[in-house]
Amino acid sequence: LIIQLYMLSLNFRQKSTEQQELERIEALQKEVAEQRRKNEASYRAALAGSQPPKKHVLSTTIPKEFHFCSDSRLKNHMDVGSAEDNSYKEVNFTSQLRKHPSSPAPKGTTIPKPFNLSRGKRKLDEAGAYVPMAQQIEQFQKRTPSRYHLRSRQRPSPVKAEKPKITHPKTPQLLTRQRHRPTMVKSTAEIEAEEAEKMQQFKFKALELNRKILEGALVPKKPDSKEVTKPEGFHLEIEKRLQERQASKKPEEKEDHTFHPRPLPTRILEEVVGVPEKKVLNPTVPESPAFALKNRVRIEKKKEEEKPPAPIKAHAVPHFLPFQPKLPVKSQVEMCPFSFEERERERRVMKEKKLEEMRNEEVPKFKAQPLPDFHEVHLPEKKVVEPTKPAPFKLMIDERGASKGERWEQMMKEELKRQAEAACFKARPNNVMHKEPFVPKKENRSILVPEGFQLATERRAKERMEFEKELSEKEALKARMEEERAREREEQEKEETARLRQEQVRKAQPIRRYKPMELKKSDVSLTVPQSPNFSDRFRM
Repeated sequence: LIIQLYMLSLNFRQKSTEQQELERIEALQKEVAEQRRKNEASYRAALAGSQPPKKHVLSTTIPKEFHFCSDSRLKNHMDVGSAEDNSYKEVNFTSQLRKHPSSPAPKGTTIPKPFNLSRGKRKLDEAGAYVPMAQQIEQFQKRTPSRYHLRSRQRPSPVKAEKPKITHPKTPQLLTRQRHRPTMVKSTAEIEAEEAEKMQQFKFKALELNRKILEGALVPKKPDSKEVTKPEGFHLEIEKRLQERQASKKPEEKEDHTFHPRPLPTRILEEVVGVPEKKVLNPTVPESPAFALKNRVRIEKKKEEEKPPAPIKAHAVPHFLPFQPKLPVKSQVEMCPFSFEERERERRVMKEKKLEEMRNEEVPKFKAQPLPDFHEVHLPEKKVVEPTKPAPFKLMIDERGASKGERWEQMMKEELKRQAEAACFKARPNNVMHKEPFVPKKENRSILVPEGFQLATERRAKERMEFEKELSEKEALKARMEEERAREREEQEKEETARLRQEQVRKAQPIRRYKPMELKKSDVSLTVPQSPNFSDRFRM
């Protein structure tokens, strides 16, 4: 049973989703073909005029057990365990004691087998001692690869194909087992106990009922309604500047771009303009080289002509004016007396005016009020305050519930009315007996007109032709634009060369005329030389 389940699971796993989808499509196609075949058979029978086939009485539905794919994916050890449990529960233990199979027969002598040296790799099915991954990596690095071993020339002994065995899983012998650490994770029982303690701590305690609520309903004050916010636009400085700029901007006048040709200069037709005249150079006179070794001739240096010294001229005697001091201007300071006489006088006048006004005012007369009547006592009326009348709460949920109940009652009445109308049987008139029987018309294949169809290839070919046409138009337009650009570039170059040639024509500057220089005689008298007085006799 385990092997069959294993093979079924392998077959199920081998099929991919695409294969399963293809199988499902194939089954549906078979069902459609079968249904079509049955429809054609019934159509032929109706044309032939045969009686309609009798309806087969459907058999009762036979219930079948559900077969889930998950049952086949269960693990082997789970299946074995469940099977053993079921068998143990069903079979009596005492009656099955003598039915136990006998012990296996003793094995015979050991049969030696030849070594299989041709296979370098060890069998995967051999159960050996557990080797850690680090040790396997170290052995792999140190061991010589199998491709460098010499193979035996003899034929390898035939090896019998062994049946695949069940893999026995083994737990890895990890070193972490030796590092025992106490578990810090709490168990589910401890967590549940802590949650129960917390729930007991935070128990709900109901508050006492406030009797004032029942005596008089406390209606909350209605908040004052505020005015609706009126949006105002932003007053930006940039908008003001833009408006001022637009207001100050003058309306642009349309420029006239009409072509006005210039007159042709007649000088171009008479002579050459812009090309300089060719200068006639004198022929070169050959001279023999004067080597310094043949005849050395000392060239005397030209002496610089010494200019005669300029005559010494004495400086003119400066003309000094005698010192004349400025006399100070006499200014007299007027002395003003310091007093508060004017201010005191003004205050006194104001005080007298105020006293005069107070004298002219009328004096109020005294009027005594009458005495009260003590025989009759009039007490104020006592205001009796009405007791607060409790009013029921007007909740929106009550209104909604009432409206919903009314709608529900209306719907129930309509439903009951509809059911009562449906329960009343009213026979319809038998019009079928007076109508003509149904006669199927025979299809006339010759009258059928074939409908035109359009292939996707033709549509794509048309689209491709339109695309190529647009592409060729774009390329032609691009080439035309390139030619126009090249022509404009050549014209610009020609204009530039013509402008440069015109600028290179040399034009003579006119001789400038300046005012003539006039030499005037000096009015200063000649200096009279005097001998210096170096004698000490005249000193004091």
